[in-house]
Amino acid sequence: MGTPDFAVESLKSLIDFGFNIVGVVSNVDKPSGRGQKTRRSAVSEFAIANELKLFQPPNLKDEQFIKQLSNLEADLFVVIAFRMLPAVVWKIPKSGTINLHASLLPNYRGAAPINWAIINGEKETGITTFFINEEIDKGSIIFQEKITIEPADNAGTLHDKLMISGAELIRKTVDSIYENSNPNIHQSKLTDGNKTLKAAPKIFKEDCKINWEADIYLIQNFIRGLCPFPAAWTEVIDQNKLIFSLKIFVSEMIVEKHEYMNKTTISDGKKYLKIAVNRGFISIIELQIAGKKRMKIEDFLRGFKKEIKIL
Repeated sequence: MGTPDFAVESLKSLIDFGFNIVGVVSNVDKPSGRGQKTRRSAVSEFAIANELKLFQPPNLKDEQFIKQLSNLEADLFVVIAFRMLPAVVWKIPKSGTINLHASLLPNYRGAAPINWAIINGEKETGITTFFINEEIDKGSIIFQEKITIEPADNAGTLHDKLMISGAELIRKTVDSIYENSNPNIHQSKLTDGNKTLKAAPKIFKEDCKINWEADIYLIQNFIRGLCPFPAAWTEVIDQNKLIFSLKIFVSEMIVEKHEYMNKTTISDGKKYLKIAVNRGFISIIELQIAGKKRMKIEDFLRGFKKEIKIL
């Protein structure tokens, strides 16, 4: 059960390893993009291309769908980047239902663990397989693997690393369940009662606005953690008093003393645009203006000759 590319890699790994996939569950096809063309999820596309039995139920509690799942007589359900399952679904298979989560649980429970790990400046994260139970991301842990977060990583590159490692961990996990040799560690054994667990709630557009009054390292991590999606953004005003938004995908820190006010924009009009912040400057490398494509700062400055100020 899954939706995006992150889930496809694990499905492919299970097939390559010789496991019998008796069914695939994914989201209903939805219209997207400017043309509102109906598009399938990445998991649905893969299932169809590989002639796997595909289910796309609008309602996971639908009685007919529950009956179809039961009739598959699957030993195990594998869930990756999908919807919250009702108990009537995850209790069906005799060996349980497992999930792959892109963090080292119990930290970063929630919908956006990859983004929040980078936003919070973590040096490492990881992946976890666990048994699903009544509480979201709180089931017994099977395996975990640590992944280093490099200074150059953003949410996109870290996503790809975790996707590959996750596919290997899923294969290891399913094999251990098949061999009846899997660990089953309660998450309470991995917590320190004196420490607050870090959360990874869903990120909305309003959460992505850059706070230019923050420390330079916090701003840089914020931009990295939201690239390429949903993308950090800021409001600017040009010399004609026109207000618009800019998405910032890639930036560099220049840590140095200065006497500029925070949010002051400094540019040669050709190759660089940097913004004064606490302890230095954020130099914009790639950005996107509303209604345009993502572009390098040189291309932006070449076509946009107006002076701008950060609001």
